Amino acid sequence: MIPVGLLKNTLETLRSNSQSTQIHKTPWLNAIFPVGAALLLSVIPVCAQVNGVGQRPYLGWSSFSEQTINGSFLTQANIQAQSDALKASGLQQHGFQYINIDSGWQGSFDSNGRPIPNSTTFPDMKALVDHIHANGQKAGIYWIPGIEQPAVDGNYPILGTPYTTQQIVAIPLAQGNTFASAPPNPYHDKIDFTKPGAQAYINSVVDQFASWGIDFIKLDAVAPGSDVDSTAIDDRPDVQAWSTAIAQSGRPIWMTISWDLDQDYFSTWQQFSNARRIDQDVECEGDCATLTDWPRIVLREYEVVGWEHDTSPALGWNDLDTLDVGMGTEDGLSDEEKQTAVTIWSMANAPLYLGGDLTQLDDFAKSAFTNDELLAVDQSVHPGIQVKGGAQPVWVADAGDGSVYVALYNLNGLTSDVTVRWSDLGFASAASVRDIWNRIDLGASPIAFRTTLLGHGSRLLKVRPIGRVPATNGQSYGADTAVLSGAATVYPCPACSDGNEVGYIGASNTTNNVTFNNVIVEKSGIYRMEVDANTEGPRAFVYTVNGNSPATLNMGGGSFNLPQSTTVPVALTAGVNTITFGNPGTYAPNLDRIVISGDGKEPAPNFTTYEAEAAQLSGTASVGGCSYCSGGAYVGNFGAGTQNAVTFNNVIAPQVGTYQLEIDYTEDGPRSFYVYVSGGTPVELDVNGSSWDSPQFLVIPVQLNAGTNQIVFTNPNQSGYAPGLDSITVGPVVNKANLSGAITGKSGSDLLRLWKLTLSNNGIATAHRTLVNSFTITLNNSSSSCKAAVVLPSPLLLGDIAASASRSIEVPIAFSPACDNSSTFLLNAVFSADNGADVGTLINVSETY
Repeated sequence: MIPVGLLKNTLETLRSNSQSTQIHKTPWLNAIFPVGAALLLSVIPVCAQVNGVGQRPYLGWSSFSEQTINGSFLTQANIQAQSDALKASGLQQHGFQYINIDSGWQGSFDSNGRPIPNSTTFPDMKALVDHIHANGQKAGIYWIPGIEQPAVDGNYPILGTPYTTQQIVAIPLAQGNTFASAPPNPYHDKIDFTKPGAQAYINSVVDQFASWGIDFIKLDAVAPGSDVDSTAIDDRPDVQAWSTAIAQSGRPIWMTISWDLDQDYFSTWQQFSNARRIDQDVECEGDCATLTDWPRIVLREYEVVGWEHDTSPALGWNDLDTLDVGMGTEDGLSDEEKQTAVTIWSMANAPLYLGGDLTQLDDFAKSAFTNDELLAVDQSVHPGIQVKGGAQPVWVADAGDGSVYVALYNLNGLTSDVTVRWSDLGFASAASVRDIWNRIDLGASPIAFRTTLLGHGSRLLKVRPIGRVPATNGQSYGADTAVLSGAATVYPCPACSDGNEVGYIGASNTTNNVTFNNVIVEKSGIYRMEVDANTEGPRAFVYTVNGNSPATLNMGGGSFNLPQSTTVPVALTAGVNTITFGNPGTYAPNLDRIVISGDGKEPAPNFTTYEAEAAQLSGTASVGGCSYCSGGAYVGNFGAGTQNAVTFNNVIAPQVGTYQLEIDYTEDGPRSFYVYVSGGTPVELDVNGSSWDSPQFLVIPVQLNAGTNQIVFTNPNQSGYAPGLDSITVGPVVNKANLSGAITGKSGSDLLRLWKLTLSNNGIATAHRTLVNSFTITLNNSSSSCKAAVVLPSPLLLGDIAASASRSIEVPIAFSPACDNSSTFLLNAVFSADNGADVGTLINVSETY
């Protein structure tokens, strides 16, 4: 059995030799106690181009994010101001040192056909770089493969050679990068590196950058990747040429290649660059109203799974793009989402570089990036691997000192309890657990760690393990031996478990499925199901076990030829089970196999997600593609009458009571849902948004009956369409003991009232930085014309609360004239302290007007 990292590094050789290979995900303990590490290193032909600068992921800042919201930002004066702001921020003393100038600095070409700065916006690039260096920082610059048409048309002499720029261009003209137009006039022309003078031209460009003092080069629009495959554009010779040019320059220059690189050609990326962008841009770039948003962040967790073994000082680093977490609300992320983003990047050992305007750097960023314990996770040179996937993934990494880093995530929007058993991570017990974000010791933990996580929240722990628990053997079921229905088809896959994979699953068709109908376990319980699958970019499986409620497994990746592994809990019954994989909304990943393992005692998920595209659609309701949506699709074109609706007929609740209902929706402007729960009075939800491709969420309390419930989404107003509906998630109400809340007073006018929310700290230590993370109110029993809206947006900061003390905040709520003393409301308030380490909720069904 070949280790995953070795297999990926030798994929091209394997293909040429037509070898079939079986793989299995390497346990995390192999990263700490490497078996066969010498063998792995011996087959790598060249180490990543480090030049002394790539031994650890770099820390810094890039201009591109701010450029996406401020078209006049890229000037010498502004870059100099960012350099000064970084020096003054306090981050530089903790390792942040790169100031990287992105696309747009270039104005024309010099007499040797080399790019030179725009004289208006960058009048003296050398002086700017000198200023950056004087601040104790490093300077980065941006360029692209190929050669632009003006440099070709000038037929400039290539410095130090008898050749000219026209003599190095590929004939017939071809696209030099993914920004190029189609021939015959690509504008970005391809360079033919078999021609004399071609390498010398790239050498001359890098030498010019080096003469300015440049320390970093981002080579963008590289293919295979950047949404283009090798049959159209192949920039691998360019990447090698730029690497060679950097080496000959004599200057230690970091090189990152971008973007969304094709993993099939990893051996080239590894040899000739320090890092490669493995995904799409994190910035919204006009698709939403902020720098970024949560769907773009969570996609990084999915994407990096397929690359998790392909990163180290020798292999180069996986670049997840800019961390837009320093501009307050302009980032488009809540504080808990920012914390999760930083944790994802850090566990992946990805370069940490901020976007936005450093002169406006917020307190969150200043606190996070001066936390040396947190930065040590990113700088550990021991990238993490995912040991559990799905909506509550768990990652683990070697801390390098006998301890391990453990990251727990809640990718749902509703507050949830999350449990990780130490045995699933390979050890028996934890001698100590430390909370890295809060820098506090939590003591020993004998069997498992349980916590309550905010919606989109996370915990990052440093754990000292005791005892080693061997990985249990699992039963493998190949997709090519399963029952295929519809158009699902077996294709060759040399790197897959038995040389085949199944593709064309889903494709907006409920009959294109893969069914494993002979999954056998000895006793009923919750088991681990490893799913090995291939995808480029985001795709998802929607799977059912024994015909029960469907579950969604969102994935990402860089290759349709290299299977990645992700593991989720599944409830199986004693004897024979049936598991079916499909996708009712769009294409699913290609499926290699599943592996069932465990003792039947895995922690069970306490939530269920229902995809809108799998619900009952009536009238004009229709499925549309949505790359950032759960399951890859959403339902739109409904409302404008109750005949056009999305109906979830089988929403299961274990017992009668109040539950959290998360609604993920897409919208560009104001619209309204009317939500009918089991035939009751509809709840009107007025929402707003800025993107049809980036779902937002809200959480409301609902009353469910034991067993099966029906939830209907529509808009009965003939002129009122509902928002697009991605999915709903149902989970129990959860609380922790230390924080409790109550509505302790109401005052104000009939139309604008102030509800006093009082939070009490029942713990023995001060609750630091207490937040009201969300506060929603929905009508419970009144005429549908009564409306209520919270005027002050969350989160709301209450500050520190001493042990056994309380603090209050007045929440303004606007009521419509139709509301009166008979109106009652469902209230959902979520509050937290200590970076989400202590979480409480308040759900009250009897609050009156």
